[in-house]
Amino acid sequence: MPGAGVLILAGGEATRLPGKLALDAGAVPLLARVYRNVSPGRETWLSLKAALPPNLDALVPAPAVVDRWNMRGPLGGMLSAMPRMRSRWIFAVAGDAPLVDAGLIAALCAARQAGDEAVVPVHEREGRLQPEPLAALYDRLAFVREGFRVLRSGRGALHVVLDRLRTRTFPAPDTNVFANINTPADYAGFCAGEAPPSDDSSEGQA
Repeated sequence: MPGAGVLILAGGEATRLPGKLALDAGAVPLLARVYRNVSPGRETWLSLKAALPPNLDALVPAPAVVDRWNMRGPLGGMLSAMPRMRSRWIFAVAGDAPLVDAGLIAALCAARQAGDEAVVPVHEREGRLQPEPLAALYDRLAFVREGFRVLRSGRGALHVVLDRLRTRTFPAPDTNVFANINTPADYAGFCAGEAPPSDDSSEGQA
């Protein structure tokens, strides 16, 4: 398939850890680390709630879109940015997920089959399969089509959109890759070399 683009979602409220995208994540701020992990060789955009501080913006040289809809979560951010992107397939990733890398994107692209409209990693958590919609691959046209229908209905959960798409699940070989930094404890664990937990809501946004 042609190279997939990347959309980094960085428009969340970060109420549990304000300013987290600018925290040090190994010689660079967290958002810059995510960008460097997933952007090489790919069309890459940012979804934001407001312009980045100049010092952080300089480290993330990608076009950015301020979310058109306030408080509509990742769905609002994805629908704000995807119509402006060129790539048919888009890998969506949270801006607070420092362990996601190009290897996952390549694996999802390789797993895609004709007719698929999304390829979503899943893993077992507390006895059930948990999808990771913010580390997933989407057919941009299909997502925009169904995403707007969900948004206009007053709903905003990504799992509702996935239920409307022809979605392929991909068993994740390494669950640590989905870790998000949401709290001071998560960040302390990350700095100590421990993988923080993934967002168990499956709807988080940096």
